[in-house]
Amino acid sequence: MYLSRRNLIKTMQCELNTCVRFGWGAGYADIVKENKLFEHYYKEQGLVPDGEFEHFMEAMREPLPATIRITGYKSHAKEILHCLKDKYFKDILELEIDGQTIEAPQPLSWYPDEQAWHTNMSRKIIRKSPLLEKFHQFLVSETESGNISRQEAVSMIPPLLLKIEPHHKILDMCAAPGSKTAQLIEMLHSDMDVPFPEGFVIANDVDNKRCYLLVHQAKRLNSPCIMVVNHDASCIPTLNINVDGKKGILFYDRILCDVPCSGDGTMRKNIDVWKKWTTSNSLHLHGLQLRIAVRGVEQLAVGGRMVYSTCSLNPIEDEAVIASLLEKSEGALELADCTADLPGLKWMPGVTSWKLMTKEGQWYSDWSEVPSSRHTQIRPTMFPPKDPEKLISMQLERCMRILPHHQNTGGFFVAVLVKKAPMPWNKRYPKTEASQVASTPADAPHLPETAVQGEGAEPEGEGDSKEQEKPPASKKMRLFGYKEDPFVFLTEEDPVFTTIQSFYDLSPDFPKLNVLTRTHEGKKRHLYMVSKELRNVLLNNSERIKVINTGVKVWSRNSDGEEFGCAFRLAQEGIYTLQPYIRSRIIRVSVEDIKVLLTQENPFLSKLQDDAHAQAKKICMGSIVLKYIPNPDNPAEPQCPIQLCGWRGKTSIRAFVPRNERFHYLRMLGVEVFREKQGLGQKRKDEGEAGMEKDTEEANAGENEEQMDSENGGESQSEPKVDQGTSS
Repeated sequence: MYLSRRNLIKTMQCELNTCVRFGWGAGYADIVKENKLFEHYYKEQGLVPDGEFEHFMEAMREPLPATIRITGYKSHAKEILHCLKDKYFKDILELEIDGQTIEAPQPLSWYPDEQAWHTNMSRKIIRKSPLLEKFHQFLVSETESGNISRQEAVSMIPPLLLKIEPHHKILDMCAAPGSKTAQLIEMLHSDMDVPFPEGFVIANDVDNKRCYLLVHQAKRLNSPCIMVVNHDASCIPTLNINVDGKKGILFYDRILCDVPCSGDGTMRKNIDVWKKWTTSNSLHLHGLQLRIAVRGVEQLAVGGRMVYSTCSLNPIEDEAVIASLLEKSEGALELADCTADLPGLKWMPGVTSWKLMTKEGQWYSDWSEVPSSRHTQIRPTMFPPKDPEKLISMQLERCMRILPHHQNTGGFFVAVLVKKAPMPWNKRYPKTEASQVASTPADAPHLPETAVQGEGAEPEGEGDSKEQEKPPASKKMRLFGYKEDPFVFLTEEDPVFTTIQSFYDLSPDFPKLNVLTRTHEGKKRHLYMVSKELRNVLLNNSERIKVINTGVKVWSRNSDGEEFGCAFRLAQEGIYTLQPYIRSRIIRVSVEDIKVLLTQENPFLSKLQDDAHAQAKKICMGSIVLKYIPNPDNPAEPQCPIQLCGWRGKTSIRAFVPRNERFHYLRMLGVEVFREKQGLGQKRKDEGEAGMEKDTEEANAGENEEQMDSENGGESQSEPKVDQGTSS
């Protein structure tokens, strides 16, 4: 394929960046993995056990293993795991390439239910074997459809330690790019039979552009319980909610506080850190990290849990922040003992003593040693508490530091805080007359309307002890970035429901008030749904928060649909949320029916098996639900429910499902799907490696968004290549 000069240069740059990142090719030799200041600093801090420092440094220089996590609902995740182990891992066990035995992927010992795996296979090795090429295509396709996530192993730890339950109200303070957010959403939906869990996730990020990456990650999970907002985490606004007709304050049951950091735990992945690392990085970030953590615990419900984490090994960013937070709390916070929470995970206890070093190499062990000329860069909160009894009572050893050489991971720090009482500065505010969220104890703090704009934005305690008694100074909230379309909730009497109600025979308990659109004027193109609790948040905070995205699409307008009885067709994204309320236009299909529907463009109704054929003949033209219910007596078939959007034409029927979801469901049914290895140049770049990074919504726009014609209900879709010999 001919490439323009500009595209050729861009392609070469991408290849070079990939080589540098993964340690392949000539570009990698230019980066020397040496930093004497880094080694000197961490030797002095004593974070690595005696006799292990060289091993620690060797591990830091090795490329980081690739890790994947199986995402989605539990029953679907089990099917994907079965597919991985049965169809791909077995073939790799005794595989040799160029005389080298390939190490098969291994499950992370501490991640529950074998849902996370790591491998040392490079892309160079993958290219040399047809078996590995199919494995690679599987990973690319499943990542695009949201069923597998590429995520660093240590990044998976914080959500696990939060101990999420479906009723929890969760705040992810610094959420982009969204891999941890995805875990939180999955945990909310642990029971697939509950379309609207009571809880929700509000995912925030200060970077407007990264918020859209966050939206892309979250949308793959198709949840009505996620809201993406764009704020400075250190002054994220307090939200109002309506509780039994009265105005109350939203306090969160769980908060993930994964703060910006110097990232020296990521040296195995981010090679640039080797040459850019300096001690001043941590000194510059400490104040911001503390402000964000303070704002987090202010919004945490009494009895709630907050996980503070960094991908830095530096005590200035880790224990120093936690110690300062505990000291400010005056007993309102305590560190949780997580010893038994993740069996199999190796970690080092938090330290109780550390030193501070300037970029010039000057060491300080105590605030009293710091000259006044340094007081603008070095703060008292960066040092361990002086009082030995207070230090013991903090139990900093309950913090967890993951060292790379212990389990072949990146470096990481995590601490779990439990809130026992209101924060001391919050006690001084008068209480509002409304009670809190039902899940929050009645004695938790309430902030007055005047304090909403930015309490907790600037933590006290960086000056004298008198200052520490004051509540955090206010900081004006700023809205920035792109202006979003408004969220408009429909009323129960909205005329749009007239035909939808009768066409799909919606059950009486269908929550019409949870349906929203993104336009005040003109015809509604798409209809979305959010949970009842997120609706409460949206309605009571429209001027207070900048919402980037929320809800899941359930219907899309079909311009030709009115002649069939309804102007709106079902959207695949929201089918698992919507289907429990639909009582008609459902065709129960078998495994063989789904294979036909997903491998043939527009099969005649007669191609279905007798039962599904008879059901289809009774339904008039238009949008339908294709529903597979597992048979526990036949373990060879998928043991998870499958629901697909479809279209019943005059004489044919089709599944209206994006390409990669088609591949996903076919694999679950035992059909191996692959792309032919021809025209590998730009075609591979367009469809292969780059597929993991690009927006699937754009990639599938022609397949999942355009209007359907009156017969077939959609645009022509390319059929997947199917190895019929491997079908079950």
